[in-house]
Amino acid sequence: MGKEKPGFLTPKAIANRIKAKGLQKLRWYCQMCQKQCRDENGFKCHLTSESHQRQLLLFAENPEQHIDDFSQEFESEYLELLRRRFGTKRVNANLVYQEYIAFREHVHMNSTQWETLTEFVKYLGKEGKCVVDYTEKGWFVAYVDRDPETIKRQEALKAKEKMEVTDEERTMKFIGKQIERAKEGQQAPAEAEFTELKREDDGEKITLSLGMTKKEKPQLKSAQERITTNALTASFSSETKKTVDKSKPGTSKLEKRKAMSALDEIMEAEEKKKERQNRKDYWLAPGIVVKVIHKKLGDKYYKKKAVVKEVKDLYTGIIKMLESGDKLKVDQTHVETVIPNIGKTVMVVNGAYRGEEATLDSINEKDFSCVITIKSGLLTGRVIDKVQYEDICKIHS
Repeated sequence: MGKEKPGFLTPKAIANRIKAKGLQKLRWYCQMCQKQCRDENGFKCHLTSESHQRQLLLFAENPEQHIDDFSQEFESEYLELLRRRFGTKRVNANLVYQEYIAFREHVHMNSTQWETLTEFVKYLGKEGKCVVDYTEKGWFVAYVDRDPETIKRQEALKAKEKMEVTDEERTMKFIGKQIERAKEGQQAPAEAEFTELKREDDGEKITLSLGMTKKEKPQLKSAQERITTNALTASFSSETKKTVDKSKPGTSKLEKRKAMSALDEIMEAEEKKKERQNRKDYWLAPGIVVKVIHKKLGDKYYKKKAVVKEVKDLYTGIIKMLESGDKLKVDQTHVETVIPNIGKTVMVVNGAYRGEEATLDSINEKDFSCVITIKSGLLTGRVIDKVQYEDICKIHS
């Protein structure tokens, strides 16, 4: 009788399964047969086997087609892992590759059209499937989501933000027009004219009238209060086209003070709303001057100033050094804002007035803040106090 085959639970069978578990050496793997050999002797035996020879004949008939199929499968699986595992975050390309090859049945790179991971990463960047950049730590990739639903959702979000900004500008413009109209409607009180007391007829008696005139009742609403009412109505309703009557002399100073305080409250509420909407965790903008604060970029650039030429992915910028003219790709954490001299032009890079150009009026070194005046737009001439150093930056002339 022939020798019986060892059972499934014999020590030799268990040892073979333990050896076959996990990743093996790549040079002993056959992609066409999808067979992993444990040692060089086993791989030689496989190369001389009949099944491998048949696969070689199939490969020889159309080698380019097989390489393209393996390349396409490798690319799709790599991108799927990148999308599902990391989303659109920036991550080291080698880290993704290590997770990909942890799957035993993966497509090996030596069977694709790319010889190294660097060539594959450059291909992804060239095709626009990923955002690729190189640093001291190696190649980094960020997946570009081209799903139609995702693009549609992003466009809807941008349209919503644009609509909110438009409504704010319309409200501020309406309030400004109402204030100007109220100022034009106010008439200056006529000055009292004093005349000399003369008696036309010597026999005529001089009489003095001491009759008390009835006081006019104070108006329920002054011009400023009507402006406040119209501003509130314009913010939350479409029925905002109401005219403001001219202020009457009977309006008391107390009512005017109350109206102004109500208007201040509205302005403060608008400021808080704009602050919530425009306060972001990124602040880089083209045309501003920044200072390099990271020593990893080299002592040559440390504490040197540069101008931001381009912003990529909101957090990364292309800067040009002002002294040497060298161009660098840096993260926003590698640089900081620059505060110019008083009277110079700055850009608001974060906060309620993000994107506005302003003039630097004064600097308060105790609480690291400053006072600026908006230079352009609907808010021209508005003075803003207690603006933090991080929220403004010098503009490159």
